[in-house]
Amino acid sequence: MNNLLKEAEELFSYTQSLRRDFHRHPELGFEEVRTSGIVAQELRALGLEVTAGVAKTGVVAVLEGEKPGPVILARFDMDALPIQEDTGADYQSQNPGLMHACGHDGHTAVGLTVAKILAKHQEELAGKVKLIFQPAEEGLGGAKLMVKEGVLEDPKPDKILALHLWNELPVGWVVAAEGPTMAASETFHVRITGKGGHGAHPHNTIDPIFAGSQIVTALQGIVSRNVEPKKSAVVSVTTFHAGETFNVIPQEAVLSGTIRTFEPEVRQLVLERFKEIVSNIAVANSCQVEIELESVTLALINDAAITRKVQNLVKEKYPDFQLITNYQTMGSEDMAYMMGDIPGCYFFVGSNNSDRGLDAKHHHPKFDFDEQALVVSTALMSQSILSLTE
Repeated sequence: MNNLLKEAEELFSYTQSLRRDFHRHPELGFEEVRTSGIVAQELRALGLEVTAGVAKTGVVAVLEGEKPGPVILARFDMDALPIQEDTGADYQSQNPGLMHACGHDGHTAVGLTVAKILAKHQEELAGKVKLIFQPAEEGLGGAKLMVKEGVLEDPKPDKILALHLWNELPVGWVVAAEGPTMAASETFHVRITGKGGHGAHPHNTIDPIFAGSQIVTALQGIVSRNVEPKKSAVVSVTTFHAGETFNVIPQEAVLSGTIRTFEPEVRQLVLERFKEIVSNIAVANSCQVEIELESVTLALINDAAITRKVQNLVKEKYPDFQLITNYQTMGSEDMAYMMGDIPGCYFFVGSNNSDRGLDAKHHHPKFDFDEQALVVSTALMSQSILSLTE
């Protein structure tokens, strides 16, 4: 089959119209009622077998090919973020305080366009394609809930694909990298309890701010002194709350933040050292401490064979695209829960255009992307699915 770029370009107005509509009407995780309604309607119009209400607002559609073959799952996320948009675009969010600041509006539109292309090529399709429109990717456990509700069964996928529009790279670039690609993510909450009192009489208090400050500083030693230099980890304290006024040492201080790792052994080391450091510094300062650690998602690991197939497809069918095959990001992705036991490839599609001012980072109030990336994403995902069914 020739490359599908021409078909994706012919459907661009459809993709763009959907993307801009979703952008105007962003919905948070597990609240994507309007979005999922449009998704289900569009998929049913193509004659696909559609199940709505999976994991609250998720949609699953199955397209069966004319020939026997594997089951390929392709996932597209739908949720927005609690951010006030500041792009000034004609299609700016109409929902105050909500914004598609990570490209999921584009992912959803691409998924529906991919469905159109696959339906057109149904006679060439071997096996089944399972299209997943996922709610609540942004830290709320949408993928985990979909798995719990049986999205990986009946039919069980043999291979998995997913993509992300990526403003870290210009439009026309593609990342398909083997192995650990996105990090495992933990959140932590630490409550340090001391003894409050007058700020002028610190000797009569047990200062939780002093203890907390030592903890923040000492935690940075985990990555610089405990993790092997050739490996990666992040320990970031992102909130520190204590006290209400200038002359009172408070009773408690609360810290929270995130831990990111790729390898399981590094993750175990970092978590153990985290607990040791926090507990021992609290004891050294005569404070009580409560530590809460929560796993948000696993590391996302791309299967070597499937990823090489996507890489070769880019080289052979889309030689004008710039391909990166060695890449990691400390960002996390709950798609890892679907790819835990099923081989897959999660690839990135460059989407920024600095010449047009479309280069704000993800989760920023000015985030927007070059919509030509929708064409690249549609063509590459459609072609990858068809290639994996051969």
